[in-house]
Amino acid sequence: MNLPNKLTVSRFALTAAFLVAFFWEGLAFNATVALVLFCLGGITDLLDGIIARRRNLITNFGVLMDPLADKILVCSAFISFVERHETGVEAWMVVVIVGRELAITGLRLLAASKNQVLAAERFGKHKTISQITTAISILVLLAYPQWGGFGKLFGFVVAGHPWVWWFAGFWKWLAVGLTIFSGAMYLWRNRAVYLDEM
Repeated sequence: MNLPNKLTVSRFALTAAFLVAFFWEGLAFNATVALVLFCLGGITDLLDGIIARRRNLITNFGVLMDPLADKILVCSAFISFVERHETGVEAWMVVVIVGRELAITGLRLLAASKNQVLAAERFGKHKTISQITTAISILVLLAYPQWGGFGKLFGFVVAGHPWVWWFAGFWKWLAVGLTIFSGAMYLWRNRAVYLDEM
């Protein structure tokens, strides 16, 4: 297994560790630990693609599993956020995000059954970046009270909420919009894969 694929696989382990930290209320600085683990997962997503392209280590395993690892990391985070009212993440938003990812994964599996590999597209990458940015900003919102004096930089109140709450809200809505748009575009551009089955 080459290095990019090892980084992809490590993202599964980081997702599991993130969930443990996020829900382990007895763990000191649990939100901060969850934030660090999620950021590490995002970094592996960035690095595996860069390394694979620069060293020409692109494999079918990586093309299929890299987007799947992204989906599991991001979906795990957003599902977790629903339980925390202060995140502002509604259940319907998570349904949109998870539903989109399941639809695209199903399309990729259908393509694979026909010996076709559907690579990620530009809009999909933008969607992933917006979702990761949203998740990080929400985790900062949850974690900054644990940071003492330094945390006050993130707790400055604007119109009744800490500024980071507004920042996270902007990215949250952008992520939902890009999720819908990129999913629709991907299904349309690859419609030949599933229209053949009708």
